Amino acid sequence: MSRIGRMPIAVPAGVTVDIAENNQVTVKGPKGTLVRVLPAEMDIKLEGAEVVVTRPNDLKKMKSLHGLTRTLINNMVIGVTEGYSKVLEVNGVGYRAAKQGKKLVLNLGYSHPVEMEDPEGLESKVDGNTITITGIDKEKVGQYAAEIRDTRRPEPYKGKGIKYADEVIRRKVGKTGKK
Repeated sequence: MSRIGRMPIAVPAGVTVDIAENNQVTVKGPKGTLVRVLPAEMDIKLEGAEVVVTRPNDLKKMKSLHGLTRTLINNMVIGVTEGYSKVLEVNGVGYRAAKQGKKLVLNLGYSHPVEMEDPEGLESKVDGNTITITGIDKEKVGQYAAEIRDTRRPEPYKGKGIKYADEVIRRKVGKTGKK
């Protein structure tokens, strides 16, 4: 059995989980509602205050889908109760981030400011040189953070650019002069 897949998902108080036909799972909680269609091969059951995922057989594809399905449901439950957030840092002389309504305006050394619209259900906050993205969908939070980071990735010589707060940049030694 998949170690992750066989663990039951505890449904906290104030959260409702509905499982419709063809494995459409709806999770409602204090922070919002998430709906996702999961692989039809998996058997998802609500047993009391727990969600249990089982697989039909031991084919390699079923084994991999087992853990994935359980993790996706667990991420939905955590999302509607606590939510997710990613913190990005802007490093570099003259590199700035600012918020204008629902737009994130980044000055990153290009000839123009880069403007990014906050996607539906996500919120970005700018505090000095840090950008915090919060939302209830883990996938969307991670994707938006990656898109912001892609506007100017950190470079290995001076470390300038946008990086995750917990990311470590492998630094390189610059070129040396002739003797």
